[in-house]
Amino acid sequence: MEFSKRLQQLPEQFFSSLAAQTAMALAEGRDVINLGQGNPDQPTPAHIVKAMQEAVADPKNHKYSPFRGIKEMRQAAADFYKREYDVDIDPDLEVALLAGTKIGLVELPLAFLDPGESLLLPDPGYPDYMSGAPLAGIDMDLMTLKPENGYLPDYSELDQQVLDRASMMYLNYPNNPTGAVATKEFFDDTIQFAKANDIAVVHDFAYGAVGYEGVKPPSFLQSEGAKDIGIEMYTLSKTYNMAGWRIGFAVGNSKMIEALNLIQDHLFAGLSPALQHAAAEALTADQSCVTELVETYEKRRQVLIEECARIGWEIEAPKGSFFAWLPVPKGWTSIEFVNHLLKHADISVAAGSGFGKSGEGFVRVGLLVDEERLAEAIRRIEKLNLF
Repeated sequence: MEFSKRLQQLPEQFFSSLAAQTAMALAEGRDVINLGQGNPDQPTPAHIVKAMQEAVADPKNHKYSPFRGIKEMRQAAADFYKREYDVDIDPDLEVALLAGTKIGLVELPLAFLDPGESLLLPDPGYPDYMSGAPLAGIDMDLMTLKPENGYLPDYSELDQQVLDRASMMYLNYPNNPTGAVATKEFFDDTIQFAKANDIAVVHDFAYGAVGYEGVKPPSFLQSEGAKDIGIEMYTLSKTYNMAGWRIGFAVGNSKMIEALNLIQDHLFAGLSPALQHAAAEALTADQSCVTELVETYEKRRQVLIEECARIGWEIEAPKGSFFAWLPVPKGWTSIEFVNHLLKHADISVAAGSGFGKSGEGFVRVGLLVDEERLAEAIRRIEKLNLF
């Protein structure tokens, strides 16, 4: 039996192969410092765990959820956006619940695009953005993110043929992998560009809670007219250390939300009611746990900046997310540098080329170990005499 052409056209699962290489080194008994992962290292806050335990014990949550989620969870998403961003969301028409936002990002091309249409994607960008295109039988075009532009796409560089076939574009700020943050002015310009070219916008706001030096990353939906042409994806994975729980949501344009809900009506039977109750608690309860989490990442960021400067590794401090985007030494490719670090320093990082052609020459480092382990990683790199 042969796999379908759709499956054969899927890109290699970058994170799966990265994890396998790291796991092999760990299995050999090596003391690997894993900076390549995107998996939060802190536990889910206790009050969220307690809410889940209580919800699981309640027999009413042992049944199917309504297909489009319980009212409490949809209202919690709306309340969260009003509190955090002063954005009004209709919980019945402008919220789609997701078993992790990755699902929604892969589903949207299936729900909204037809063969012959194209999806505009950032380069470098989250590799799984590319999975939806072959599954939907559509084309992809890339928007190069350059350091000199603050890793924001320059729409004037896109030629007319690309714009004519593009029906949807993905953006992601704070950005994975570069750590860049967008401005409200950029989102304002994006809305005008999208309207002028009849392109729907999907903003992946996975790292929305994580900004540094007192700067709160803006929501795309805070810009006037955003809901006319787009939606925003928000996951609880990063903000509340709930990566393994698999829950998030999309909010915004009601037609795009309806398309997501409709395709999910056919693919799934709703999320666990208990999980939704716990997620609602996370979104609506005291948010001091989020403040403390961001402070933790900021301390780690500072250690990374200081230690890299100490050994002569010139880096740009991330403005958001829990990632840093670091240049490889001159004369090395991203893959060569990654392999060298794992083999000779027992350090795992993610090759920038895994995030797209424009990622060559960089590696992504996660701030997902404590300060001492981060400092130890840089000391190990120092001994390699690469800088």
